[in-house]
This record gives sequence, structure tokens and C-alpha cells, in this order.
Amino acid sequence: MIQVKDIAKYVRSKNAGPFWATIEIFCDDDESYNKIKNSSKITKEKVAELYQVNAKLVKEFYVDSIRVIKFSYPRPLPSGHKYENDMHTGQQYIRLAEAEV
Repeated sequence: MIQVKDIAKYVRSKNAGPFWATIEIFCDDDESYNKIKNSSKITKEKVAELYQVNAKLVKEFYVDSIRVIKFSYPRPLPSGHKYENDMHTGQQYIRLAEAEV
């Protein structure tokens, strides 16, 4: 089983404002980028499943010129909420990095 982290240069997550999170997949070469981009397993529906959000609200971006794939989704709780457990969203990339391509 090949995972995103096996072929991407790196995967990171970050805030996209207090109500949204973004996960970015960076690739070194066109082959890796296209393999992830064209995968039937790395989709906004998969992101919705992994992060337990409505797939209709997940946004996907493909930046071909720099070989980056981005997914943004609404945070379940706003950044800084007293029950929110990752204020900067820095640890959320792991689920997608470990997803099968």
C-alpha cells in the first residue's frame, strides 16, 4: 500500500482562518504530483470522511505550476474554542498523509 507520505515531498496542515483548516500536499516532481492528483482515493470525499465534515463543504485546489494540492474544510470548532484541541491545526495533516493513494 502506497501512502501520500511515501511519494509527497511533505504534507502540512494549518489554519485557514478561525473557522477553516487547510492541508497541503507538496510534490517534488510531476510524476508524484499527478499520481496523487489523479488518484481516485485522494478526493474531497475522502478528506470529508477523514475529518468528519460534509463533503459539499470541502474545497480542493490544484496548483500545477508548483505541484501543490490543497484541501480546505470547515473546522468542527473555531480556533481557540475551549474544547478545540489543535488551535493552529498543525497536527491534522497526519490522517491525509497516511491515506492510501
